[in-house]
Amino acid sequence: MNTIDRNKIDLDKFRNYPTVNDALDLEYGKVGTTSREKFTIQAHAYYTGQLIENARKDAHLTQDELAYRIGSNKSYISRIENGKTEPKVSTFYRIAAALGLSVDLNPL
Repeated sequence: MNTIDRNKIDLDKFRNYPTVNDALDLEYGKVGTTSREKFTIQAHAYYTGQLIENARKDAHLTQDELAYRIGSNKSYISRIENGKTEPKVSTFYRIAAALGLSVDLNPL
């Protein structure tokens, strides 16, 4: 197995490369700007939707079945999974329960 000798790596060479944050700054503005905040909200909505979609598929449920379990409709589940809307906290808990999941809030 080959290993890298960390003493031979020129770290200064890598320090000048752009970071992910640099790319986000260019595309969506600096942290704290309205455009960056809008992007962050949309990214969280998308991530939440992906979590729900993956959990629904793992539970072998269709969008119709999940919607029925929480007293909603398929189009609402679709909008959540596609990141177009975020469920209220109470709805999120109903979705989690319908999928057999629990929600734990822990300090960072």
